[in-house]
Amino acid sequence: MALSGLDIYKLLPKTNCKECGYATCLAFAMALAQKKVSLDVCPRVTEQAKASLESASQPPMKLVTIGGGENALQIGNEVVMFRHEQKFYHPTGIGFIMEDTLKPDEANARLGKINELKFERVGQVINVDIVALANRSQDKFKFLELVKTAAQGTKLNIILISDSVDALKEAAQLLKDRRPLLMSAGTELDKVTAIAKENDLPLVVKGKTLEEIAASTEKAKSQGISEMVLLFDEPNLSKRMQLYTLARRSALKKNTRPLGYPLIAFTTFDNAEEEMEEAISYVTRYANIVILKNIERDSVLPLLVARQDIYTDPQKPVQVEPKIYEIGKVTKESPVIVTTNFSITYFTVSGEVESSKVPTYIIACDAEGMSVLTAWAAEKFTAERIAGALKKSGIEEKVSHKKVAIPGYVAVLSGKLEELSGWTVQVGPREASALPAFLKSWRAA
Repeated sequence: MALSGLDIYKLLPKTNCKECGYATCLAFAMALAQKKVSLDVCPRVTEQAKASLESASQPPMKLVTIGGGENALQIGNEVVMFRHEQKFYHPTGIGFIMEDTLKPDEANARLGKINELKFERVGQVINVDIVALANRSQDKFKFLELVKTAAQGTKLNIILISDSVDALKEAAQLLKDRRPLLMSAGTELDKVTAIAKENDLPLVVKGKTLEEIAASTEKAKSQGISEMVLLFDEPNLSKRMQLYTLARRSALKKNTRPLGYPLIAFTTFDNAEEEMEEAISYVTRYANIVILKNIERDSVLPLLVARQDIYTDPQKPVQVEPKIYEIGKVTKESPVIVTTNFSITYFTVSGEVESSKVPTYIIACDAEGMSVLTAWAAEKFTAERIAGALKKSGIEEKVSHKKVAIPGYVAVLSGKLEELSGWTVQVGPREASALPAFLKSWRAA
């Protein structure tokens, strides 16, 4: 049973030394009870207290690492059910199935397309993370050939899937340094557990119910496995989603340790559009890894965008650095426009400016990552702030005119901005889509 903040406080030294970063031992105890901090940051806790607090100091969901180095995929270790409560820390791993029934040239071609699934959005690169190699042929040698092809053809993380213990063992040894995730569709959990333990690899534990999976994780843990990923073998999509939610809730709200592991989901739809919708549903309902079949860019991008949005800190909007951005080969006669430093706003504006083919200076004003209207309503995008941005940016040294355009939604700021800055203010369009026409008619004089 999880300890309360007061239960934890009774076992702490109560010195209020502040060395843990909290003002009091009670504040630290409350944070520890909420899984917001680990026990090891307290330098004065006794060994006896450590033993008593071991359960309370562990995160409700185990952190599992697949792969190694800068490409390693870390999943789990989440502490809240809902994003607005705090934030989600480790984005869902997105990957694709590859079966050993593929011919060598087909496997290489598919790997090449998967490797190219990288996109840039609001200043961030979003990409896929993993490939799942499946021994569909039941032929060990075909499977090992696919494993070797993937090892040479991609830097993405790898899942090894086979019903054959021998095939899984040899593949694990081949890729030991890549730290793959092991998965067997068979029932020989003990033998697969031994392979995972021998090679220090994470393991997929499969079951139809919460109780069945909990029993399996406890058994694997008793055999020395600490990193596990849970897979629910439930054919009905609705029931499957319910199980994912119940597993997450049991781990986080009831501190059910046998269910405190990340979740993996394999899509079932063949149609790319339906599969994309299914995959997004898994991302929003707590799957920590989602494996798809289709690799069409038009279907993968919406999924990656959904993941990016869900795993953005809701209290810290994605923002660009407040400064001057030069779009195209600007000159001293180029237009000057102002917007906020909210990433989506800035990149929407910059995209329209680029499409206009009119070299332009964009000043991203520090609005604490808010959009134009939100920042204006919160008094973060004011005449004073814009005037300050014009002065601080050094734009006067880059252009021969003093004419600046502001978003049409904040036209009310134009008079005061002219008074504060000494610049002539032109009210631009309300929508970014109208910027190309606006810029083409712009005149410095």
